[in-house]
Amino acid sequence: MEKLKTNPSFSGPRGPVVLAIMDGVGVGVHPEGDMVARASTPHLDGMKANCPYLTLKAHGTAVGQPSDEDMGNSEVGHNAIGAGRVFAQGARLVREAIESGRLFAGEVWQDLILACREEEGTLHCIGLLSDGNVHSDIAHLLAMLRRASDEGVARARIHILLDGRDVPPTSALEYVDRLEEVLAEISQASDRDYRIASGGGRMVVTMDRYEADWAMVERGWQLQVRGEGPAFPSARAAIEAAREARPGVIDQDLPGFVIAEDGKPVGPIEDGDAVIFFNFRGDRAMETCRAFEQDDFDKFDRGARPQVKFAGMMQYDGDLKIPARYLVSPPAISRTLGEYLARAGLRQLAVSETQKYGHVTYFFNGNRTGKFAPDLEDYVEIPSDRLSFDQRPWMKAAEITDVVLKALAEGKHRFIRINYPNGDMVGHTGDLLATEIAVEATDLSLGRLMRGVKEAGGILIATADHGNADEMLEIDRKTGKPKRDPKTGAPQAKTAHSLNPVPCHIYDPLDQAKVRLTGVETPGISSLAATVIRLLGYLPPEDYDPAVAEPGAG
Repeated sequence: MEKLKTNPSFSGPRGPVVLAIMDGVGVGVHPEGDMVARASTPHLDGMKANCPYLTLKAHGTAVGQPSDEDMGNSEVGHNAIGAGRVFAQGARLVREAIESGRLFAGEVWQDLILACREEEGTLHCIGLLSDGNVHSDIAHLLAMLRRASDEGVARARIHILLDGRDVPPTSALEYVDRLEEVLAEISQASDRDYRIASGGGRMVVTMDRYEADWAMVERGWQLQVRGEGPAFPSARAAIEAAREARPGVIDQDLPGFVIAEDGKPVGPIEDGDAVIFFNFRGDRAMETCRAFEQDDFDKFDRGARPQVKFAGMMQYDGDLKIPARYLVSPPAISRTLGEYLARAGLRQLAVSETQKYGHVTYFFNGNRTGKFAPDLEDYVEIPSDRLSFDQRPWMKAAEITDVVLKALAEGKHRFIRINYPNGDMVGHTGDLLATEIAVEATDLSLGRLMRGVKEAGGILIATADHGNADEMLEIDRKTGKPKRDPKTGAPQAKTAHSLNPVPCHIYDPLDQAKVRLTGVETPGISSLAATVIRLLGYLPPEDYDPAVAEPGAG
């Protein structure tokens, strides 16, 4: 790959360019439930009034999703920001592989089917049961089940993870009913037996990430592999019982369960079976893959690990080869911003807390685990709290800022990227007051960061990867007003990401670059990479999406 060319008219600021990603802080359009607008944000307000400002598209086709009805998320968002251009992402890649038949013609699918058909193994599918298109899509699961039956698989068991985070918070039964209808349809044939075997909320069972809480994965293992857990005759019965026991509980927090018949679980994973983890997004899938695949696994006691044929929907980590076998190839992202800056000899710093650390490293670098130039790249992970983030809405914003301020004072880095997770992680809890505080904690940290950037002679870009805190209530598209609970009349909370644009503030306190907006039509967050490169005093690659701002000096 070619090296970056220097800009003959601007050599860059005295200090570093700092990219602050305010995760989940979008620009809302509905006053009700817009906790970004409701929060006290004097620093964001001040930058908007006095600095170059615009909004960026952060969902749908702007981040490689199938359509503009699909929300963005932190993974595709950081891919787009770091790559400087848009790559087709998991949801679209899987849909196209299914529609074209490539997935079913592949060697891995055929091997799984062979194990079930000729060796009489059970096909197990584990994954998030929703159509949020962030981690998974129920349509992919249903297509695979129908195809498995067509290809002669007699027995299948589904281990469902309940969402309520990327879809309405208590919508689980809609997806369960949709799945049960297809399972019943397939099972009408006398030689077909397709059933739900276990389940639980995504924040309780299986879907941990960044090794924050291996107990979640262990709970999933107990339910899915051993068939051990509270027993119910159906998924609906389990969900209704949990809601009765804990009124107000949302789907992501529902306890784990197994489906049992005559006192025995209907679908533990056993020797000779085939297992598909059908999520296409990797961060909350990799730990379960390791539990199934690694021989030297030590995170919890697996007991007798069943000998199965295992595959993920995609390979979630190409460097670590997790999982070893997969159904759809992930996007091949190359020539990222981080790689170009490393090749130019610029020292970089990436900082966040555990919940988003992988986003400013792995995802920002194009789904790459390692560093491009270890002697030039410093990564700092601050351990996240292990509790619901509505109880600590400030999260680790102060600690993240402490690290960056120290680095600014030392003056070793030319590019610093950070992620403040508050708006997203607290927004996902559905707690409006906590989310308001989360946004205020982010703004307070930005104020400290602005002072540090000014003292260091740097430039700050404050933006986001997608919206969330800006739309915390479900909105009726016809009326533009919040939807109401039919029983209580209360507004319905929204825990999913929004389809709103995100802000982009460019703070050049010493006016070194005399920044001007370039007037790009309908820019997306992928344009941030070229913007960073120009503000550092270089010219971006020709195929990068155009910068939204550039130096006006000279």
